[in-house]
Amino acid sequence: MPKVRSRLPVAVLALLLVALSLNLNTNAQRSAIDTYAITNARLVTVSGPVIERGTVVIRNGLIVVAGVNVSAPPDARVIDGTGLTVYPGLIDSYTNLGLPEPSPTPSPGGGLAALLPLPSSSPRGGPNSTQPPGLQPELMAEDAIQTSGNEIEAWRSIGITTALTSPRTGVWMGQSALIDLSGETPQQMIVRSPVAMHVGFTPLRGIYPGSLLGVFSTLRQMMLDAQRYRDSMAIYERNPRGTRRPDTDRSLAALIPVVDGRMPVVMLVNTEREITRALDLASEFKLRLIIAGGREADRVAERLAKQNVPVLLSLNLPKRTTPAMAEVDPEPMRVLRERVEAQQTAGKLLKAGVRFSFQSGSLTDTADLMANARRVIENGLPAADAVRAFTIWPAQILGVESQLGSIEPGKIANLTVTRGDLFARDTRIAHVFIDGRPVDLKPPTGGPSRNLLSGAWSVNVNLGSRDTSITLNLRQEGDRLTGSISGPLGAGEISNASVTSAGEVRFTVSVNVEGQTSEATFAGTLANNEIRGSVTIVGSSPGTFTATRSGQPN
Repeated sequence: MPKVRSRLPVAVLALLLVALSLNLNTNAQRSAIDTYAITNARLVTVSGPVIERGTVVIRNGLIVVAGVNVSAPPDARVIDGTGLTVYPGLIDSYTNLGLPEPSPTPSPGGGLAALLPLPSSSPRGGPNSTQPPGLQPELMAEDAIQTSGNEIEAWRSIGITTALTSPRTGVWMGQSALIDLSGETPQQMIVRSPVAMHVGFTPLRGIYPGSLLGVFSTLRQMMLDAQRYRDSMAIYERNPRGTRRPDTDRSLAALIPVVDGRMPVVMLVNTEREITRALDLASEFKLRLIIAGGREADRVAERLAKQNVPVLLSLNLPKRTTPAMAEVDPEPMRVLRERVEAQQTAGKLLKAGVRFSFQSGSLTDTADLMANARRVIENGLPAADAVRAFTIWPAQILGVESQLGSIEPGKIANLTVTRGDLFARDTRIAHVFIDGRPVDLKPPTGGPSRNLLSGAWSVNVNLGSRDTSITLNLRQEGDRLTGSISGPLGAGEISNASVTSAGEVRFTVSVNVEGQTSEATFAGTLANNEIRGSVTIVGSSPGTFTATRSGQPN
Protein backbone atom coordinates (compact mmCIF):
# COMPACT_ATOMS: atom_id res chain seq x y z
CA MET A 1 0.00 0.00 0.00
CA PRO A 2 1.54 3.31 -1.05
CA LYS A 3 2.30 5.85 1.65
CA VAL A 4 0.10 8.93 1.78
CA ARG A 5 2.17 12.00 2.62
CA SER A 6 0.52 14.56 4.82
CA ARG A 7 0.36 18.09 3.38
CA LEU A 8 0.42 19.64 6.86
CA PRO A 9 4.23 19.95 7.12
CA VAL A 10 4.31 21.72 3.76
CA ALA A 11 1.64 24.16 4.89
CA VAL A 12 3.44 24.79 8.15
CA LEU A 13 6.71 25.31 6.29
CA ALA A 14 5.01 27.79 4.00
CA LEU A 15 3.67 29.74 6.94
CA LEU A 16 7.09 29.78 8.56
CA LEU A 17 8.66 31.07 5.36
CA VAL A 18 6.05 33.83 5.11
CA ALA A 19 6.60 34.80 8.75
CA LEU A 20 10.36 34.81 8.24
CA SER A 21 9.98 36.96 5.16
CA LEU A 22 7.76 39.43 7.00
CA ASN A 23 10.21 39.55 9.89
CA LEU A 24 13.12 40.16 7.55
CA ASN A 25 11.18 42.89 5.78
CA THR A 26 10.26 44.49 9.08
CA ASN A 27 13.85 44.36 10.28
CA ALA A 28 15.03 45.81 7.00
CA GLN A 29 12.54 48.65 7.28
CA ARG A 30 13.58 49.33 10.86
CA SER A 31 17.25 49.31 9.93
CA ALA A 32 16.57 51.74 7.12
CA ILE A 33 15.15 54.33 9.52
CA ASP A 34 17.17 53.56 12.63
CA THR A 35 19.77 56.22 11.87
CA TYR A 36 19.07 59.93 12.21
CA ALA A 37 21.21 63.03 12.19
CA ILE A 38 20.13 66.43 13.49
CA THR A 39 22.53 68.92 11.91
CA ASN A 40 23.34 72.60 12.43
CA ALA A 41 21.49 72.66 15.76
CA ARG A 42 22.23 74.17 19.14
CA LEU A 43 23.06 71.27 21.49
CA VAL A 44 22.44 71.62 25.23
CA THR A 45 24.37 68.53 26.26
CA VAL A 46 23.99 69.21 30.03
CA SER A 47 27.10 67.12 30.72
CA GLY A 48 29.32 69.68 28.99
CA PRO A 49 29.24 73.14 27.48
CA VAL A 50 26.49 74.19 25.09
CA ILE A 51 27.44 73.55 21.46
CA GLU A 52 26.08 76.48 19.49
CA ARG A 53 26.21 74.72 16.13
CA GLY A 54 26.64 70.98 16.04
CA THR A 55 25.29 67.61 14.98
CA VAL A 56 23.92 64.68 16.95
CA VAL A 57 23.76 61.26 15.32
CA ILE A 58 21.39 58.51 16.48
CA ARG A 59 21.68 54.84 15.53
CA ASN A 60 19.85 51.78 16.87
CA GLY A 61 18.21 53.82 19.60
CA LEU A 62 21.45 55.22 21.00
CA ILE A 63 23.38 58.46 20.67
CA VAL A 64 26.44 57.73 18.53
CA VAL A 65 28.13 61.10 18.53
CA ALA A 66 27.33 64.72 19.35
CA GLY A 67 29.55 67.68 18.61
CA VAL A 68 30.97 70.05 16.04
CA ASN A 69 32.51 68.98 12.74
CA VAL A 70 30.37 65.83 12.74
CA SER A 71 29.20 64.54 9.37
CA ALA A 72 25.86 62.83 8.92
CA PRO A 73 26.25 59.14 7.95
CA PRO A 74 25.18 58.35 4.39
CA ASP A 75 22.34 56.10 5.60
CA ALA A 76 20.95 58.65 8.07
CA ARG A 77 17.70 60.53 7.76
CA VAL A 78 18.87 64.13 8.12
CA ILE A 79 16.91 66.78 10.01
CA ASP A 80 18.10 70.32 9.41
CA GLY A 81 18.42 71.77 12.90
CA THR A 82 18.98 75.37 11.87
CA GLY A 83 17.18 77.48 14.45
CA LEU A 84 16.52 74.47 16.67
CA THR A 85 17.84 73.55 20.12
CA VAL A 86 18.36 69.93 21.16
CA TYR A 87 17.97 69.01 24.84
CA PRO A 88 18.16 65.62 26.55
CA GLY A 89 14.68 64.18 26.81
CA LEU A 90 12.88 65.68 29.80
CA ILE A 91 12.16 63.44 32.80
CA ASP A 92 9.09 63.83 35.03
CA SER A 93 10.23 62.25 38.28
CA TYR A 94 6.87 61.46 39.93
CA THR A 95 3.68 60.64 38.01
CA ASN A 96 0.92 58.08 37.45
CA LEU A 97 1.45 58.13 33.67
CA GLY A 98 0.67 54.87 31.94
CA LEU A 99 -1.46 53.61 34.82
CA PRO A 100 -5.23 53.32 34.42
CA GLU A 101 -7.57 55.50 36.42
CA PRO A 102 -8.73 53.86 39.67
CA SER A 103 -12.18 52.37 39.82
CA PRO A 104 -14.85 54.93 40.72
CA THR A 105 -16.36 52.42 43.12
CA PRO A 106 -15.21 53.28 46.66
CA SER A 107 -13.45 50.48 48.45
CA PRO A 108 -11.48 50.28 51.68
CA GLY A 109 -7.80 51.00 51.36
CA GLY A 110 -6.04 51.85 48.14
CA GLY A 111 -2.88 50.94 46.34
CA LEU A 112 -2.18 49.59 42.89
CA ALA A 113 -4.53 46.72 43.63
CA ALA A 114 -7.42 48.88 42.44
CA LEU A 115 -5.75 49.04 39.03
CA LEU A 116 -5.04 45.37 38.45
CA PRO A 117 -7.34 43.63 35.95
CA LEU A 118 -8.83 41.13 38.39
CA PRO A 119 -12.21 39.41 37.90
CA SER A 120 -15.09 41.23 39.56
CA SER A 121 -15.62 38.32 41.93
CA SER A 122 -12.03 38.46 43.18
CA PRO A 123 -11.09 40.65 46.14
CA ARG A 124 -9.06 43.66 45.13
CA GLY A 125 -5.48 43.20 46.19
CA GLY A 126 -2.26 41.46 45.41
CA PRO A 127 -2.57 37.71 44.92
CA ASN A 128 -1.65 35.70 48.02
CA SER A 129 -0.95 38.85 50.00
CA THR A 130 -1.01 38.74 53.80
CA GLN A 131 -1.98 42.42 53.97
CA PRO A 132 -5.09 44.39 52.94
CA PRO A 133 -5.05 46.81 49.99
CA GLY A 134 -3.05 49.89 50.89
CA LEU A 135 -0.50 47.85 52.83
CA GLN A 136 0.88 45.72 49.99
CA PRO A 137 4.45 46.75 49.16
CA GLU A 138 4.79 43.85 46.71
CA LEU A 139 2.51 45.56 44.15
CA MET A 140 4.42 46.86 41.13
CA ALA A 141 3.49 49.62 38.72
CA GLU A 142 4.91 47.64 35.80
CA ASP A 143 2.05 45.15 36.12
CA ALA A 144 -0.54 47.80 35.22
CA ILE A 145 1.23 49.90 32.57
CA GLN A 146 -0.80 50.88 29.53
CA THR A 147 1.06 51.81 26.39
CA SER A 148 -1.05 54.73 25.20
CA GLY A 149 -3.43 57.41 26.38
CA ASN A 150 -4.20 61.09 26.14
CA GLU A 151 -2.01 61.95 29.13
CA ILE A 152 1.03 60.25 27.62
CA GLU A 153 0.51 62.11 24.34
CA ALA A 154 0.03 65.41 26.19
CA TRP A 155 3.24 64.97 28.19
CA ARG A 156 5.20 64.09 25.06
CA SER A 157 3.88 67.24 23.39
CA ILE A 158 5.82 69.39 25.90
CA GLY A 159 9.00 67.36 25.59
CA ILE A 160 8.63 64.82 28.42
CA THR A 161 10.14 61.57 27.20
CA THR A 162 10.52 59.61 30.44
CA ALA A 163 8.53 59.41 33.67
CA LEU A 164 8.69 57.69 37.02
CA THR A 165 5.25 56.17 37.36
CA SER A 166 4.06 55.17 40.80
CA PRO A 167 1.02 53.45 42.29
CA ARG A 168 -1.55 56.06 43.24
CA THR A 169 -2.70 55.35 46.79
CA GLY A 170 -1.99 53.52 50.01
CA VAL A 171 0.41 53.62 52.95
CA TRP A 172 2.73 51.05 51.41
CA MET A 173 1.78 52.14 47.87
CA GLY A 174 4.01 49.69 46.02
CA GLN A 175 6.99 49.86 43.67
CA SER A 176 7.45 52.33 40.83
CA ALA A 177 8.78 51.93 37.30
CA LEU A 178 10.71 54.34 35.12
CA ILE A 179 9.15 54.31 31.67
CA ASP A 180 9.74 55.90 28.31
CA LEU A 181 6.55 57.45 26.98
CA SER A 182 6.55 55.42 23.78
CA GLY A 183 6.43 51.74 22.98
CA GLU A 184 4.16 49.06 21.62
CA THR A 185 4.36 46.97 24.79
CA PRO A 186 5.00 47.72 28.46
CA GLN A 187 8.27 45.80 28.14
CA GLN A 188 9.45 48.22 25.45
CA MET A 189 8.54 51.21 27.64
CA ILE A 190 10.19 50.11 30.89
CA VAL A 191 13.66 51.57 31.42
CA ARG A 192 14.00 50.30 34.96
CA SER A 193 11.71 48.44 37.35
CA PRO A 194 11.42 48.47 40.23
CA VAL A 195 12.93 51.85 40.98
CA ALA A 196 11.76 52.58 44.51
CA MET A 197 9.25 51.70 47.19
CA HIS A 198 6.59 54.37 47.68
CA VAL A 199 5.02 55.40 50.98
CA GLY A 200 2.11 57.70 51.77
CA PHE A 201 1.16 59.06 55.18
CA THR A 202 -2.59 59.35 54.52
CA PRO A 203 -4.63 56.98 56.74
CA LEU A 204 -6.75 54.31 55.08
CA ARG A 205 -10.53 54.48 55.11
CA GLY A 206 -12.66 51.91 56.82
CA ILE A 207 -9.74 49.72 57.91
CA TYR A 208 -6.64 50.00 60.08
CA PRO A 209 -4.59 52.20 60.04
CA GLY A 210 -7.27 54.90 60.10
CA SER A 211 -5.19 57.61 61.78
CA LEU A 212 -1.79 59.19 61.32
CA LEU A 213 -0.57 57.56 64.55
CA GLY A 214 -1.71 54.22 63.18
CA VAL A 215 0.09 54.86 59.88
CA PHE A 216 3.46 55.33 61.58
CA SER A 217 2.84 52.40 63.89
CA THR A 218 2.05 50.20 60.88
CA LEU A 219 5.10 51.37 58.93
CA ARG A 220 7.40 50.62 61.86
CA GLN A 221 5.81 47.27 62.66
CA MET A 222 5.98 45.99 59.08
CA MET A 223 9.63 46.98 58.76
CA LEU A 224 10.44 45.23 62.04
CA ASP A 225 8.52 42.19 60.83
CA ALA A 226 10.45 42.31 57.54
CA GLN A 227 13.76 42.25 59.44
CA ARG A 228 12.66 39.22 61.46
CA TYR A 229 11.35 37.52 58.32
CA ARG A 230 14.68 38.13 56.55
CA ASP A 231 16.62 36.68 59.46
CA SER A 232 14.38 33.62 59.82
CA MET A 233 14.58 32.88 56.10
CA ALA A 234 18.37 33.22 56.19
CA ILE A 235 18.58 30.75 59.10
CA TYR A 236 16.36 28.28 57.25
CA GLU A 237 18.35 28.56 54.00
CA ARG A 238 21.60 27.83 55.84
CA ASN A 239 20.26 24.67 57.46
CA PRO A 240 16.80 23.62 56.23
CA ARG A 241 17.06 20.06 57.56
CA GLY A 242 15.50 19.81 60.95
CA THR A 243 14.18 23.38 60.84
CA ARG A 244 10.53 24.26 60.43
CA ARG A 245 9.97 26.04 57.13
CA PRO A 246 8.85 29.67 57.64
CA ASP A 247 5.58 30.69 56.00
CA THR A 248 6.05 32.62 52.77
CA ASP A 249 5.05 36.29 53.06
CA ARG A 250 5.22 38.30 49.82
CA SER A 251 4.54 41.61 51.57
CA LEU A 252 7.39 41.23 54.04
CA ALA A 253 9.70 39.79 51.35
CA ALA A 254 9.12 42.93 49.28
CA LEU A 255 10.33 45.05 52.20
CA ILE A 256 13.63 43.23 52.67
CA PRO A 257 15.47 45.35 50.04
CA VAL A 258 14.04 48.43 51.79
CA VAL A 259 15.23 47.57 55.31
CA ASP A 260 18.57 46.37 53.87
CA GLY A 261 19.08 49.76 52.22
CA ARG A 262 19.20 48.32 48.71
CA MET A 263 15.98 49.94 47.50
CA PRO A 264 15.22 53.64 47.99
CA VAL A 265 11.97 54.70 49.66
CA VAL A 266 10.01 57.62 48.23
CA MET A 267 7.82 59.30 50.84
CA LEU A 268 5.11 61.63 49.58
CA VAL A 269 5.20 64.61 51.97
CA ASN A 270 4.92 68.38 51.63
CA THR A 271 4.87 70.22 54.95
CA GLU A 272 7.84 70.84 57.21
CA ARG A 273 6.33 68.58 59.88
CA GLU A 274 5.68 65.74 57.42
CA ILE A 275 9.21 65.95 56.00
CA THR A 276 10.71 65.94 59.51
CA ARG A 277 8.71 62.81 60.38
CA ALA A 278 9.90 61.14 57.20
CA LEU A 279 13.53 62.01 58.01
CA ASP A 280 13.13 60.65 61.55
CA LEU A 281 11.67 57.38 60.27
CA ALA A 282 14.45 57.03 57.70
CA SER A 283 17.09 57.61 60.37
CA GLU A 284 15.49 55.04 62.67
CA PHE A 285 15.58 52.28 60.05
CA LYS A 286 18.57 53.55 58.00
CA LEU A 287 16.44 53.90 54.87
CA ARG A 288 17.57 55.37 51.55
CA LEU A 289 15.01 58.14 51.65
CA ILE A 290 13.75 60.29 48.77
CA ILE A 291 11.22 63.04 49.45
CA ALA A 292 8.45 63.58 46.89
CA GLY A 293 6.36 66.74 46.88
CA GLY A 294 8.57 68.80 49.19
CA ARG A 295 6.68 72.08 49.08
CA GLU A 296 8.32 73.21 52.35
CA ALA A 297 11.57 71.28 51.88
CA ASP A 298 13.60 74.48 52.03
CA ARG A 299 12.67 74.82 55.72
CA VAL A 300 14.61 71.64 56.52
CA ALA A 301 17.21 72.05 53.77
CA GLU A 302 20.16 71.82 56.15
CA ARG A 303 19.04 68.44 57.45
CA LEU A 304 18.21 67.17 53.96
CA ALA A 305 21.70 68.08 52.80
CA LYS A 306 23.32 66.51 55.88
CA GLN A 307 21.44 63.22 55.42
CA ASN A 308 21.94 63.37 51.63
CA VAL A 309 18.20 63.06 50.99
CA PRO A 310 17.11 64.20 47.51
CA VAL A 311 13.77 65.81 46.72
CA LEU A 312 11.42 65.14 43.81
CA LEU A 313 10.10 68.69 43.90
CA SER A 314 6.53 69.24 42.77
CA LEU A 315 5.80 71.97 40.24
CA ASN A 316 2.14 71.91 41.24
CA LEU A 317 2.49 75.30 42.89
CA PRO A 318 -0.28 76.61 45.17
CA LYS A 319 -2.69 79.02 43.52
CA ARG A 320 -5.21 81.52 44.76
CA THR A 321 -7.58 79.81 47.20
CA THR A 322 -10.60 82.06 46.68
CA PRO A 323 -12.20 83.55 43.56
CA ALA A 324 -10.74 86.90 42.57
CA MET A 325 -13.89 88.95 43.15
CA ALA A 326 -14.38 92.27 44.94
CA GLU A 327 -16.95 90.86 47.37
CA VAL A 328 -14.61 88.08 48.52
CA ASP A 329 -12.50 88.66 51.63
CA PRO A 330 -8.78 89.14 50.95
CA GLU A 331 -6.60 86.10 51.47
CA PRO A 332 -4.71 85.79 54.77
CA MET A 333 -1.11 86.92 54.76
CA ARG A 334 -0.03 83.38 55.65
CA VAL A 335 -1.61 82.02 52.45
CA LEU A 336 -0.02 84.72 50.31
CA ARG A 337 3.37 84.05 51.90
CA GLU A 338 3.11 80.29 51.28
CA ARG A 339 2.27 80.87 47.64
CA VAL A 340 5.32 83.09 47.13
CA GLU A 341 7.67 80.87 49.13
CA ALA A 342 6.68 77.77 47.13
CA GLN A 343 8.10 79.43 44.03
CA GLN A 344 11.40 80.03 45.86
CA THR A 345 11.91 76.51 47.23
CA ALA A 346 13.98 75.22 44.30
CA GLY A 347 16.42 78.12 44.46
CA LYS A 348 16.85 77.68 48.21
CA LEU A 349 17.45 73.95 47.88
CA LEU A 350 20.11 74.63 45.26
CA LYS A 351 21.92 77.07 47.55
CA ALA A 352 21.74 74.60 50.45
CA GLY A 353 23.29 71.81 48.37
CA VAL A 354 20.18 69.62 48.38
CA ARG A 355 19.80 67.40 45.32
CA PHE A 356 16.43 67.77 43.63
CA SER A 357 14.53 67.19 40.41
CA PHE A 358 11.22 68.43 39.04
CA GLN A 359 7.99 66.48 38.94
CA SER A 360 4.49 67.41 37.82
CA GLY A 361 2.80 66.71 41.15
CA SER A 362 -0.66 65.68 39.88
CA LEU A 363 -0.81 68.49 37.32
CA THR A 364 -2.95 67.56 34.34
CA ASP A 365 -2.50 70.73 32.29
CA THR A 366 0.81 70.68 30.44
CA ALA A 367 0.75 74.46 30.11
CA ASP A 368 0.77 74.77 33.92
CA LEU A 369 3.89 72.60 34.20
CA MET A 370 6.06 74.85 32.05
CA ALA A 371 4.44 78.05 33.34
CA ASN A 372 5.29 77.02 36.91
CA ALA A 373 8.85 76.17 35.85
CA ARG A 374 9.14 79.73 34.57
CA ARG A 375 7.89 81.07 37.91
CA VAL A 376 10.54 79.06 39.73
CA ILE A 377 13.20 80.47 37.42
CA GLU A 378 11.90 83.99 38.01
CA ASN A 379 12.23 83.38 41.76
CA GLY A 380 15.87 82.48 42.00
CA LEU A 381 16.65 79.23 40.15
CA PRO A 382 19.05 79.69 37.20
CA ALA A 383 17.55 78.50 33.90
CA ALA A 384 20.49 76.14 33.31
CA ASP A 385 19.77 74.43 36.63
CA ALA A 386 16.09 74.20 35.75
CA VAL A 387 17.15 72.21 32.67
CA ARG A 388 19.27 69.95 34.89
CA ALA A 389 16.29 69.46 37.23
CA PHE A 390 14.39 68.02 34.26
CA THR A 391 17.26 65.92 32.88
CA ILE A 392 20.49 64.82 34.56
CA TRP A 393 19.44 65.37 38.18
CA PRO A 394 16.39 63.06 38.06
CA ALA A 395 18.51 60.53 36.16
CA GLN A 396 21.06 60.59 38.98
CA ILE A 397 18.47 60.41 41.77
CA LEU A 398 16.66 57.50 40.08
CA GLY A 399 19.88 55.62 39.30
CA VAL A 400 19.83 55.84 35.48
CA GLU A 401 22.45 58.50 34.86
CA SER A 402 24.43 56.06 32.68
CA GLN A 403 21.42 55.73 30.38
CA LEU A 404 19.58 59.06 30.41
CA GLY A 405 19.81 62.72 31.32
CA SER A 406 22.45 64.12 28.96
CA ILE A 407 23.48 64.11 25.32
CA GLU A 408 26.46 61.75 25.39
CA PRO A 409 27.57 58.86 23.16
CA GLY A 410 26.19 55.53 24.29
CA LYS A 411 23.15 56.90 26.10
CA ILE A 412 19.56 56.21 25.11
CA ALA A 413 18.55 58.61 22.34
CA ASN A 414 15.78 60.45 24.16
CA LEU A 415 15.84 64.00 22.83
CA THR A 416 13.62 67.06 23.06
CA VAL A 417 14.05 69.46 20.16
CA THR A 418 12.64 72.97 20.49
CA ARG A 419 12.33 76.09 18.38
CA GLY A 420 13.32 78.59 21.03
CA ASP A 421 14.52 78.33 24.62
CA LEU A 422 12.92 75.47 26.55
CA PHE A 423 11.21 77.73 29.10
CA ALA A 424 10.33 80.67 26.84
CA ARG A 425 6.60 81.44 26.60
CA ASP A 426 6.57 81.19 22.81
CA THR A 427 8.68 78.02 22.54
CA ARG A 428 7.43 75.30 20.21
CA ILE A 429 8.37 71.63 20.51
CA ALA A 430 9.63 70.71 17.05
CA HIS A 431 10.63 67.05 17.53
CA VAL A 432 10.70 64.44 20.28
CA PHE A 433 12.84 61.30 20.00
CA ILE A 434 12.24 58.36 22.33
CA ASP A 435 14.50 55.32 22.11
CA GLY A 436 15.99 56.81 18.97
CA ARG A 437 12.70 57.17 17.11
CA PRO A 438 10.67 60.31 16.42
CA VAL A 439 7.21 60.27 17.96
CA ASP A 440 4.08 61.96 16.68
CA LEU A 441 3.29 65.22 18.42
CA LYS A 442 -0.44 65.69 18.40
CA PRO A 443 -1.80 69.18 18.97
CA PRO A 444 -4.26 69.56 21.84
CA THR A 445 -7.81 68.94 20.81
CA GLY A 446 -10.31 71.73 21.17
CA GLY A 447 -13.24 71.55 23.55
CA PRO A 448 -16.82 72.72 23.20
CA SER A 449 -17.55 76.32 22.30
CA ARG A 450 -20.85 76.46 24.18
CA ASN A 451 -20.98 77.78 27.73
CA LEU A 452 -22.34 74.58 29.27
CA LEU A 453 -20.69 74.52 32.69
CA SER A 454 -20.68 78.10 33.96
CA GLY A 455 -22.60 78.56 37.17
CA ALA A 456 -22.95 77.10 40.66
CA TRP A 457 -23.12 73.35 41.22
CA SER A 458 -24.10 71.41 44.32
CA VAL A 459 -21.70 68.49 44.64
CA ASN A 460 -22.12 65.37 46.74
CA VAL A 461 -18.76 63.65 47.33
CA ASN A 462 -18.73 60.03 48.54
CA LEU A 463 -15.38 59.00 49.98
CA GLY A 464 -16.48 55.60 51.21
CA SER A 465 -17.04 56.29 54.88
CA ARG A 466 -19.32 59.31 54.47
CA ASP A 467 -20.93 61.77 52.08
CA THR A 468 -19.80 65.40 51.96
CA SER A 469 -21.59 68.29 50.26
CA ILE A 470 -19.59 71.09 48.66
CA THR A 471 -20.33 73.98 46.32
CA LEU A 472 -18.57 74.19 42.97
CA ASN A 473 -18.54 77.46 41.03
CA LEU A 474 -17.48 77.12 37.41
CA ARG A 475 -16.82 79.54 34.58
CA GLN A 476 -16.36 78.18 31.08
CA GLU A 477 -14.99 80.05 28.08
CA GLY A 478 -14.79 77.59 25.19
CA ASP A 479 -12.49 74.81 26.38
CA ARG A 480 -11.10 76.98 29.19
CA LEU A 481 -12.51 76.15 32.61
CA THR A 482 -11.90 78.00 35.88
CA GLY A 483 -13.65 78.04 39.24
CA SER A 484 -13.51 77.28 42.93
CA ILE A 485 -14.95 75.01 45.62
CA SER A 486 -16.17 75.75 49.14
CA GLY A 487 -17.48 73.58 51.94
CA PRO A 488 -16.29 71.05 54.55
CA LEU A 489 -13.39 69.96 52.32
CA GLY A 490 -12.04 73.51 52.33
CA ALA A 491 -12.14 76.50 50.01
CA GLY A 492 -9.87 76.71 47.03
CA GLU A 493 -9.48 77.52 43.39
CA ILE A 494 -9.50 74.63 40.95
CA SER A 495 -6.54 74.06 38.65
CA ASN A 496 -5.64 71.90 35.67
CA ALA A 497 -9.27 72.20 34.60
CA SER A 498 -10.45 70.99 31.21
CA VAL A 499 -13.62 70.06 29.36
CA THR A 500 -13.79 68.11 26.11
CA SER A 501 -16.30 68.19 23.29
CA ALA A 502 -17.72 64.95 24.67
CA GLY A 503 -18.54 66.67 27.98
CA GLU A 504 -15.69 65.08 29.93
CA VAL A 505 -14.81 67.38 32.85
CA ARG A 506 -11.60 67.22 34.86
CA PHE A 507 -9.98 69.45 37.47
CA THR A 508 -7.68 69.35 40.49
CA VAL A 509 -8.13 71.14 43.81
CA SER A 510 -6.56 71.08 47.27
CA VAL A 511 -8.85 69.54 49.89
CA ASN A 512 -8.65 68.95 53.62
CA VAL A 513 -9.48 65.40 54.66
CA GLU A 514 -9.20 64.50 58.34
CA GLY A 515 -6.77 67.34 58.96
CA GLN A 516 -4.51 66.44 56.03
CA THR A 517 -4.22 68.67 52.96
CA SER A 518 -4.11 66.65 49.74
CA GLU A 519 -4.64 67.07 46.02
CA ALA A 520 -8.00 65.78 44.77
CA THR A 521 -8.67 65.12 41.09
CA PHE A 522 -12.29 65.19 39.93
CA ALA A 523 -13.02 63.46 36.61
CA GLY A 524 -16.58 63.13 35.35
CA THR A 525 -18.97 63.40 32.43
CA LEU A 526 -21.70 65.98 31.86
CA ALA A 527 -25.09 64.52 30.92
CA ASN A 528 -28.62 65.89 31.37
CA ASN A 529 -27.41 68.88 33.39
CA GLU A 530 -25.58 66.59 35.84
CA ILE A 531 -21.91 65.67 36.25
CA ARG A 532 -21.04 62.22 37.55
CA GLY A 533 -17.59 60.74 38.01
CA SER A 534 -14.71 59.76 40.28
CA VAL A 535 -12.61 61.54 42.88
CA THR A 536 -8.96 60.58 43.34
CA ILE A 537 -7.26 61.94 46.45
CA VAL A 538 -3.52 61.44 46.78
CA GLY A 539 -2.90 58.82 49.45
CA SER A 540 -6.56 57.76 49.76
CA SER A 541 -8.88 55.29 48.13
CA PRO A 542 -10.96 56.55 45.19
CA GLY A 543 -14.44 58.00 45.66
CA THR A 544 -17.32 59.24 43.56
CA PHE A 545 -19.14 62.53 43.10
CA THR A 546 -22.40 63.80 41.65
CA ALA A 547 -22.88 67.47 40.76
CA THR A 548 -26.22 69.13 39.97
CA ARG A 549 -26.66 72.72 38.85
CA SER A 550 -27.85 75.05 41.60
CA GLY A 551 -27.25 78.41 39.90
CA GLN A 552 -27.71 79.69 36.37
CA PRO A 553 -24.74 80.40 34.08
CA ASN A 554 -23.25 83.87 34.27
